[in-house]
Amino acid sequence: MNHDKGLLALVGSGEYLPVMQEFETGLLHSAFERGKKNTYIQIPTGSSGEGDERRNYWKRRGKEQSDRIGSECIYLPIHDREDAFNQDFINAVTDAGLIYFSGGDPHRIVDTFKESPLWDAIIYQWETGSSLAGCSAGAMAFGGTIMGIRKTSHSDGLNLLPDIEVIPHYDKMLGWLPDRVASFVARVGADTTLIGIDENTALIRDGQWKVTGVGKVHVLRGTLELS
Repeated sequence: MNHDKGLLALVGSGEYLPVMQEFETGLLHSAFERGKKNTYIQIPTGSSGEGDERRNYWKRRGKEQSDRIGSECIYLPIHDREDAFNQDFINAVTDAGLIYFSGGDPHRIVDTFKESPLWDAIIYQWETGSSLAGCSAGAMAFGGTIMGIRKTSHSDGLNLLPDIEVIPHYDKMLGWLPDRVASFVARVGADTTLIGIDENTALIRDGQWKVTGVGKVHVLRGTLELS
């Protein structure tokens, strides 16, 4: 197996939609080249507090995308902290082609995964070639600090990217929460790079950062070299 790190993707919105099919296919194919399997791992933790109807909705939509791509869909019902200690789930991510955190509540993702054996296993798989993606809440959770959206205050992320902070849905967020966005951008003492990612748009790292999708990535604070 090639032990290069896999692709890392921060997505503004659009997980599992046809408009993002080519992008998600690319994530999987990159992992194949690194010796990984044709498996598409859905992690729905961000929306797991929204009830069974929403859980089933996201499960179905992810399966539809996986079928369009031609991959094996593995839905992991990681809804609570104890699920991140489930050995079956830890085993399920082994050699995955794509591990995808979908949207919802970023704080819930952090509370569930931080310092857990499943998060450690996911990081190991990414470091050995699996593609790892976070959409909306998932992208926010990967950073060092999460802008308060479902909470009034900002909170710590999973620190996969400790020097980066993400505002997803950026082309819509300015209309939804303009004061919250402004205060986060101008936060006193912040020395991190803050990026806004438009809907149906992704920022991918494979040695260097590049943008794909229909929108733009906005560097709101700090510097980020884009190709």
